[in-house]
Amino acid sequence: MIYLDHNATTPLDARVREAMRPWLETQFGNPSSLHRAGRAARDAIEQARAQVAALVGVPPEWVVFTSGGTEANNAALAVAGGGPLAVSAIEHSSVLEPARHLAGQGGPCLLPVTAAGTLDLEAAGRLLAEHRPRLVSVMRANNETGAIQPLAEVAALARGIGAWVHTDAVQAAGKVPVDFGTAGVHMLSLSAHKLYGPKGVGALVLDPQVPFEPLLRGGGHEKGRRAGTENVPGIVGFGMAAELAARELETRTRHLARLMEHLTARLDALPGVERVAVDAERVPNTCMFLASGIDGETLVMEMDREDIAIASGSACHSGSTRASHVLTAMGIPPERARGAVRVSLGKDNTMDDVDAFIDALSARLAALSRLAGVADW
Repeated sequence: MIYLDHNATTPLDARVREAMRPWLETQFGNPSSLHRAGRAARDAIEQARAQVAALVGVPPEWVVFTSGGTEANNAALAVAGGGPLAVSAIEHSSVLEPARHLAGQGGPCLLPVTAAGTLDLEAAGRLLAEHRPRLVSVMRANNETGAIQPLAEVAALARGIGAWVHTDAVQAAGKVPVDFGTAGVHMLSLSAHKLYGPKGVGALVLDPQVPFEPLLRGGGHEKGRRAGTENVPGIVGFGMAAELAARELETRTRHLARLMEHLTARLDALPGVERVAVDAERVPNTCMFLASGIDGETLVMEMDREDIAIASGSACHSGSTRASHVLTAMGIPPERARGAVRVSLGKDNTMDDVDAFIDALSARLAALSRLAGVADW
C-alpha cells in the first residue's frame, strides 16, 4: 500500500519500536514501586519526559503524560472552570465538543477564519474584547488543510484580556518547529502516534502557574495531575519519537517540501481539481483539494482499490455525511466541501509514491466524472 494519510496516524518508527521492546517483553515494574524494577520504570518515564520537553522547549516537569491528544485537550479546556471559552471555528472535535459541553447553553465563542483557513485576527480581537473568555484555544496547524495558525498573535490578544491560552499542537509537532515560549501559550497538547510513536499516549504541556485540576483522580501519579499507572512502553516510545522528531526535523521538512512541491504541481495540472488553503502557510506534508462533482469518500474508496490510502477529511469523522466544519468555516459551500480529499505525506514517502498516486487519481477521476456527467472531464 502507498500510505498518504499520515495526519490520521503514522507508522511506528523501527527505532521507536526497539526502544519500547524491553518494556513490552522483560521490564514490567510499576513506576510507583520502590524496588529496583519500579525505579527502572520511573527512570525510563523521566527520560521520556525530558525528551518530550526538549521537543517543545520546556522544563521536563511541565510535561504531563496522558492517553493521547484528546485527553490532553479535554484536560486543558477544563481549566476554564465553567467560565466562558473561546475556540477557533476550525478546531479538532476533541476541542470543539468539550468546549460546547463546558460552555453550557450559550456555547463557546467561535473565532472565525478567513477564506484561506487561518484565524481572522481582526475579528478575533473584537470577539475576545467583547466576550472576555477565561480560556482561549487555537490549534497550531489544522489537521485537514494543514494551515498554520497565527498562534503568537492570538495568544497576545488573549493574554491582554487575562485569559489562559491553550494550543492543540498535535498536527504541528514534528512537522514544523514548535516552541512553547515563542507561542505565548500556557498549555499545549501533543500526541505520540502523529510523529511515528505509539497510539494511546500523549502529553499536556502545562505552565505551573495555570490553576489546573486533574480530570482523573485516585492517585498521586504525574505529580497529582493525572491519576493512573503510567503506560511505560508507550511513554518510552513517545520519548524516542519526540527525540527523533527534534533531531531530524530539518531533514524531514526538506524532504516533505520537495514531495509537496511535486504533488501540488501535478494536482494543479488536473482538470476539475481545486486545492484548498493555497494562500495560507501550511505544514509541509498536507494538501487538501476539491474534485468537481465527485464525492470525497467515494474517491477515497476508489483509491483504496488501487492500494493507495488517502482521506476525505479528519479520520475522527470518517463515515459522516456532513461536510467538513473546517471547510464550511472557510466559506466553502457544503455541497462542494463534501468533495474534499486530504493527502498527508510522511517521511518515508517517495517521488514514485506521489507519481503513482497522481496517475491513479487522474484515471479514477476521469472514470467517476464520466459516470457523473461532469463537464470538466
